Amino acid sequence: MAEKFKIHGGETLKGEVSVGGAKNAVLKHLAATILVKGQTKIYNVPHLTDVDIMLNVLSDLGAKCVYDKQEKSVVVDASNITSITAKYELVSKMRASFIILGALMSRCKEAIVALPGGCAIGERRVDFHIKGLEALGAKIKIENGYVHAKASKLVGTDIYLDIPSVGATENLMLAAVLAEGSTRIQNAAQEPEIVDLANFLNTIGADVNGAGTSEIIINGVKPENLHQAEYTTIPDRIEAGTFMAAVIATKGKAIIKNIYPAHLTFFNDKLIKMGASIKLVEPSTIEVSCKSRLSSINFVTQPYPGFPTDLQAIAMALLTTADGVGIITESLYENRFMQVPDLRRMGADIHQDRNHAIIKGVKHLAGATVASSDLRAGAALVIAGLMASGETIVEKLHHIDRGYEEFEHKLQGLGAKINRYNEEENSGDIITSAAQIRGGY
Repeated sequence: MAEKFKIHGGETLKGEVSVGGAKNAVLKHLAATILVKGQTKIYNVPHLTDVDIMLNVLSDLGAKCVYDKQEKSVVVDASNITSITAKYELVSKMRASFIILGALMSRCKEAIVALPGGCAIGERRVDFHIKGLEALGAKIKIENGYVHAKASKLVGTDIYLDIPSVGATENLMLAAVLAEGSTRIQNAAQEPEIVDLANFLNTIGADVNGAGTSEIIINGVKPENLHQAEYTTIPDRIEAGTFMAAVIATKGKAIIKNIYPAHLTFFNDKLIKMGASIKLVEPSTIEVSCKSRLSSINFVTQPYPGFPTDLQAIAMALLTTADGVGIITESLYENRFMQVPDLRRMGADIHQDRNHAIIKGVKHLAGATVASSDLRAGAALVIAGLMASGETIVEKLHHIDRGYEEFEHKLQGLGAKINRYNEEENSGDIITSAAQIRGGY
């Protein structure tokens, strides 16, 4: 079965939409639940394939996981961890599951975790994870595609990251929770998801300070200090930015709820410079609108609080029909312009030179058949389809389903003409819910 979106472009989006829980935060919360010998309940958990994979990883380690689709919550009971091995067939499906390495080392002082392998958007090295764990006292060897880590005990130390890697920061935070003494991570990642992980860890009894700055200090605690707790995940800033862009792309006007505007300060500033209007209605609600043709801008993707690389493809879709010439420099991943060939199929004028993309705005895009190459490229093609004249077919929706919950339904609620369907031989049945494809947890 080939899942596809059929989009009839040209509709102006308007109405209200609510943003779900942050995928990149909740995945790390789920990994952290194995530190607690008991039940942990997490709210605002989106119904995504990536979440499904992480729950499968936890279940395979012996944890009991229950997802409540109505409540958008997960209960994890990690009282009995029966395995220290995160298998390749699970880790290979989602790189973020490599975060289980730090949690297992903290809880069990031993872990066997598959190397995550390649990534469509570029190289994501794990040597920073390994060196940090070695500094904490772990003995590590890599055999047959697996990281074997073991330590009689972990001891806090100072760790300097050559780059502010989000994954390495999170893995080392988890590993240091039960280490003896204090661990200081310097040049740490500062993303909101890092802050949310620290808040989650502190809620279960850890002692983490400085998250959101370049220096994070984790004071090790005893296992008995960790306890059952309930926690609510922050909203997904990338989903929020995607819906903002979709409204602006169609010259619409909409209310976006469950958003933390401060998490998108740099992105919001660029949208305003392009000609969009963004108004704060309530602390977690904004009104976004656009009345006229956008103006081109230049930007460079950077670690937080700079321009998010996860919104680069979405912004490129906006620039395809903006006045003037815009230049995007992708500084974080070498293959993150994979949406370019498909945007060109729709009539975009884009010249790519290594990590630079030069976008000359055209009058309009035209519908075409395109395919998602990764999560954010897929979202960008959906936005391009909403902007384009005629019909756009977006293929390979499994990428989009990794990070956007009921994407087409939320867009339909804003007035978009978009439907999911499967294309089997002699079949063109419309699929009304992504959950019908993936099934429940």
